[in-house]
Amino acid sequence: MKTLMVFDFDHTVVDDNSDTWVLRCLPGEALPDSVKKSYRKGHWTEFMGRVMKYIGDQDVSPDRVRSVMETIPFTAGMTDLLTLILENKSSIDCIVISDSNALFIDWILQASGLQAAVDQVFTNPAKFNELGYMEVQYCHSHDCTQCPVNLCKRRVLELYLSERSDGGVSYERIYYVGDGGNDLCPTFCLRGNDVVMPRKGYTLEKLLSRLESQKDDNSLRAKVIAWSSGTEILEELKASM
Repeated sequence: MKTLMVFDFDHTVVDDNSDTWVLRCLPGEALPDSVKKSYRKGHWTEFMGRVMKYIGDQDVSPDRVRSVMETIPFTAGMTDLLTLILENKSSIDCIVISDSNALFIDWILQASGLQAAVDQVFTNPAKFNELGYMEVQYCHSHDCTQCPVNLCKRRVLELYLSERSDGGVSYERIYYVGDGGNDLCPTFCLRGNDVVMPRKGYTLEKLLSRLESQKDDNSLRAKVIAWSSGTEILEELKASM
């Protein structure tokens, strides 16, 4: 029986938002109002497409974008946590489910030297086209009314667990580590032996505490342990091993 670690990425593995960090590759490190004001709630992926088009229009090269993304800081203790996971791959599986994009996450993990700690990344596909512009697509389509149009993390997690089960792998315990509002939906498919770990002071912690105070029949079954650094998650994981 293995342990599964599930991570969000922005403000969880890394201590910032990769989608806004990329603006540092612009000369003024800022977007014009015409792009900023084009965002519609729940449609972040299309907005990032316009952001990356604007960055391409400023003749920022793909190599420049990558070099900037590689400077994003990891959250305190996260590299130690990923190192522990890497050293225990026989008993720990690890996936990332993120509303960032595949290029940003791959670059950042590669630069850390810890990419092998993560078995799979589920996020919005991205590539540079022949003009040198980065294009971002939807992760998938879904019918969940609680989640952004491009990604339901619960659906991703349930499908992953189903495929692993078909392959003969079951998990004694799942740890779900995140910070944002879109990390709430997947916590509802966790079991009583699982642990949801919201980052202290962030949206997910507030949503979970509101749920716990309601004590309704739909409240989640998993244990809730809040964290402020990767070291706390590492200690929790070590204690269960």
